[in-house]
Amino acid sequence: MNNPLSQQKAIDRANASPTIEYWYVWTDQNGVSHQSRRQIQDFKLNSIAPPASPQWLGQLKQEGATISFTVLPVGWTGTWHENPKPQWIIPLSGRWFVETMDGQRVEMGAGEISFGADQNTKADAQGRKGHLSGTVGNEPAVLLLVQFAETPSIE
Repeated sequence: MNNPLSQQKAIDRANASPTIEYWYVWTDQNGVSHQSRRQIQDFKLNSIAPPASPQWLGQLKQEGATISFTVLPVGWTGTWHENPKPQWIIPLSGRWFVETMDGQRVEMGAGEISFGADQNTKADAQGRKGHLSGTVGNEPAVLLLVQFAETPSIE
């Protein structure tokens, strides 16, 4: 006899909960932007809509979210700036880079995730504030942005 609860437990044991890595752009107490690797780890194996088969679901709930798409042309480099709001940035195609005030430059492509939370940076001796970003390579960078009024709980 097929017991859905027994099947669920077997699946849980056979498949470890996934993690998704992303780049977290943040501001320290001195107003300098940095970026470091973080992980989303709180996945639950569940059916998204029973009787659909279980899948790993990780949800970040936050009121006041805005979803945008942006296309950065080939050769585009912005100016130093802060993320306008806390936001997830997910490249859909092409490549782009983010350089923070501490000198770290990270290049990302499709599926690599970044979280921008470098609001309230302080200009350094060169006048840099926040981060610099631009395209890499021979094609535009198409990005999906999910912006929040307030920083969601992601840790």
